[in-house]
Amino acid sequence: MKKIIALVGMSGTGKSEATNFLKDQFNFDLFYFGGIVLNEVKKRGLEINNENEKMVREDLRRQHGNGVLAKIASETIAKTDSTILLDGLYSFTEYKILKELYPENFIVVAIHSDKALRYERLAQRKFRPLTKTEVDRRDYTEIENIEKGGPIAIAAETAHGRVAGPRSPGRGV
Repeated sequence: MKKIIALVGMSGTGKSEATNFLKDQFNFDLFYFGGIVLNEVKKRGLEINNENEKMVREDLRRQHGNGVLAKIASETIAKTDSTILLDGLYSFTEYKILKELYPENFIVVAIHSDKALRYERLAQRKFRPLTKTEVDRRDYTEIENIEKGGPIAIAAETAHGRVAGPRSPGRGV
């Protein structure tokens, strides 16, 4: 029976690293929620940067509701017979949609990291690095505008992304 495992957390907690680790270790399929937004940014002919991603993410939600990314993801999930990892489930509405579709097979794992470590990781990120001010602004926007705190708070499991750096051995997740 397939499982849907969503890794949730604020930017820089280590979701993608944990997702890639699990994918490599167990050969799970992967669905990156942020890819939906990046594809839409490209489709609109915009430069990929934090401001355009935020604008597109919020515009998609304004047009189609806070569950839009889950609805798009569910099309891929339905076609997958094996366990699938969801990297970046964002809103509580998305959580509720997927929980309703897969009541027994949907598992949410929250990844937490200290704020200082998140600042460090996001500043060093090669693709779309963020300053401390940008991290704080993004955190507030995601919590206030897209219900990001809900899936983190309701997660069945919690992991702590302790060690900075890409693909570090023993990275705490």
